[in-house]
Amino acid sequence: MPVGARTAPVGARTAPVGAEAAQGSAGARQVGARAAQPVPEVAPVIGERRQLINVAYRLLGSMADAEDAVQEAYARWYALSGGQQRAIDSPGAWLTTVAIRVCLSQLGSARVRREQYVGEWLPEPLPDPAEWNGGRSDTIAFDPVDRVTLDESVGMALLVVLDSMSPAQRVAFVLHDVFRYPFAEVARIVGRTPAACRQLASSARRRVRASRALSAPTARDAAVVRDLKRAWEASDINALVGLLDPQATAVGDGGGLVSTLRRPLRGGETIARHLVRLPRRPSGTTLVECTVNGRPGLVGREGGAVVTVYAFDVARDRIRHLWAVRNPEKLRSWAPSSAAAWTTVP
Repeated sequence: MPVGARTAPVGARTAPVGAEAAQGSAGARQVGARAAQPVPEVAPVIGERRQLINVAYRLLGSMADAEDAVQEAYARWYALSGGQQRAIDSPGAWLTTVAIRVCLSQLGSARVRREQYVGEWLPEPLPDPAEWNGGRSDTIAFDPVDRVTLDESVGMALLVVLDSMSPAQRVAFVLHDVFRYPFAEVARIVGRTPAACRQLASSARRRVRASRALSAPTARDAAVVRDLKRAWEASDINALVGLLDPQATAVGDGGGLVSTLRRPLRGGETIARHLVRLPRRPSGTTLVECTVNGRPGLVGREGGAVVTVYAFDVARDRIRHLWAVRNPEKLRSWAPSSAAAWTTVP
């Protein structure tokens, strides 16, 4: 299902979206000042932030990069003169166009950065704020406008498939298939013809369908992850093999900062034996069931800190894919101010 309807159509009248980039830092300071106490004419613009974050995260697979892209869009907006702002029929559409074009630029440079990345690169996993907050005052604070809607379009399986696409394919698919943008609007934003955008989205759609990545989680998925947790803790290799698909894969991402799998593992039995052979976890380390990108997952905690986030793709009661994100730079969203925020699910 689509994440949400666009708050405004991409309008006909828009100011140039690239010429004001040089004034970005000054505009960024204005964003913070105005966002803190939005005045009536500013509030509608600030109100676009959550939608922009949702689009940018799905395009980039990184919350940090998504926030940077959205901040840049706001910086360019506030760099416009008052007259230029008033000449824009739909500020929300203007911001969306700028943010998406910034994302396109980031996706292009990401290819170069990935070549220098140590080990496998995985999307940044996101927690469910409801699990973290739970009405407590001692947990990390989530600003509602910064929350990403956790539905099937942010599942780790889909984000991994999206990351394998070209930037143009990814943008066309996310805008049209997830956010329901007409191809005419997608074409205007990315600078291609509607026919070309339709072809890009169609190609991306075939890849997504082939991967079976776009499916809603089921109650049974949580039971499978729970059974894996128990089998892993018991070092029960037979149970692990039974829970893993014979063609399962396991991928780790440490970013060169912490130890993890050097290369992907393939085969359920191979993965099961690897899990059993892992060194015994330090005293006080626990596995906790949680929601990862809207689906059942696990986190590994040491001394109250989350050191690993495990995401899974479950199909027909077996785990097809296991992703272990250990890069601490990708776990900042998982840092509550108190270890008491988490309780182990029995």
